[in-house]
Amino acid sequence: MTPHRPSPSRRSFLKLATASAAALAAAPVVSAAEGKKELFKISLAEWSLNKRILKRGGEEPLDHLDFVKVARSFGIDGVEYVNQMFFDKAKDHAYLGEMKKRQEGEGVKGLLIMCDREGNLGDPDDAKRKLTVENHLKWLDAAVFLGCHSIRVNAASNPKLPAEEQLKLAADGLHALCVEGDKRGLFVVVENHGGTSSNGKWLTGVMKAVNHPRVGVLPDFGNFYTNREASELYNPYQGMREFMPWVKQAVSAKAYDWNTGAGKFYTEDRREGREVTLDFERILKIVIGAGYNGYIGIEHEGVKASEMDGIKQTLEVLKELRSALA
Repeated sequence: MTPHRPSPSRRSFLKLATASAAALAAAPVVSAAEGKKELFKISLAEWSLNKRILKRGGEEPLDHLDFVKVARSFGIDGVEYVNQMFFDKAKDHAYLGEMKKRQEGEGVKGLLIMCDREGNLGDPDDAKRKLTVENHLKWLDAAVFLGCHSIRVNAASNPKLPAEEQLKLAADGLHALCVEGDKRGLFVVVENHGGTSSNGKWLTGVMKAVNHPRVGVLPDFGNFYTNREASELYNPYQGMREFMPWVKQAVSAKAYDWNTGAGKFYTEDRREGREVTLDFERILKIVIGAGYNGYIGIEHEGVKASEMDGIKQTLEVLKELRSALA
């Protein structure tokens, strides 16, 4: 693949935010109220507002540019963007400039961009796999401009292939993208996002095969179905333990419905084919026990409460557990 060389205008565009990305990585997690280090900070994943931003599900519409304002209304100072919410704006410098202006105005940090719909990094076709890497470059550039530390990608291949072959293909595409991420000082993190990627042993095997300091895992508390149709669920607690050594600077607290009767710190998805019950206290003990003290991002997908109420409920649980486990 021909090496990626930014044009002079692009270099100027990227230079504006390089320092902020480095500063974010070094920032301590401290409680302003008590002057002591907190167990973790809390961020907000934009997918928590997907119904509002994508204008579906009967929720009040929300403009993507107002996402950081909503995050700040909850007292949250870090956000994880989703590329689907501004899919055609990755190279729009004016639009990205407005996003950055609003971040700064609200005192909110852009932490990462979750990237989907850009092809399969483990595509068995060499040309398509290389094109997928190329498709992600604009998101790396946008992430740098916004002061993010990472982009989140998917380790997808052809599910009909043997798992070991999928692993090698995904590792090849990821390594190429990590080389590009390294040029920009960014991590490339993979989410457990269904299929083979939700198998802890498989995804950690991909990490080992990539063998690059910029690769990592963005563990999602709830995405552990390896085959939803067959109800094959990888053990979430085992998966979290396997993923934590590969975490860079982000963890995704997937939450569903609260107050279901399962217990105060239990969240449940009771939709047919999606049934799962998660013990947040147990998961957080795994995260904290691994030595992680960065941002944990709220990603609410419940159906009983509105998106805003679901975010609020999840925030309250995380705050209460943070205090209890300190």
